[in-house]
Amino acid sequence: MPAARALPITAALLTGTVALYITLVAFGNITDFGTNQQFVQHVMAMDTTFKDDDLMWRAVESKGVQDAVYVAIIVWETAAALVLILGTVQWLRRDPVRARRTSTVGLSMLMLLFGAGFLAVGGEWFAMWQSENWNGLDAAMRVFLLSGVVLVVIHLPVDRGVGAGADA
Repeated sequence: MPAARALPITAALLTGTVALYITLVAFGNITDFGTNQQFVQHVMAMDTTFKDDDLMWRAVESKGVQDAVYVAIIVWETAAALVLILGTVQWLRRDPVRARRTSTVGLSMLMLLFGAGFLAVGGEWFAMWQSENWNGLDAAMRVFLLSGVVLVVIHLPVDRGVGAGADA
């Protein structure tokens, strides 16, 4: 299969995989609201960290603020899922310009959520790394890296040079 055909198929499959993953994450957070709500509450309250006085002023103990943050996360995940589903459809319809643009937006949304949101804010600001029970850094890193790898793949140039075949 020529690279000009293989790369868009690969991009569709990878974008679709991430779309499926984040769709299931958002669906799980909506249908089993309480499980990850507790996660967000514990991380923001910093109640399972080392309780260092120099850090504890960062804790947010307001249930209202914690719940608002959790709902915002779910809304962001759902929006990213919808954008990535659209990107997958565009790849399958052989519209690589729009597909690349749409997929870039969706993947960037996930990298912001899991990189800036979970790794930086959750991990460092709220010292999530200190918690044995409520530490989501490994999961966040997996999503961040997966999204980044797919982002790189969808932006690879298609080789249309010698040997690419007539249908390239």
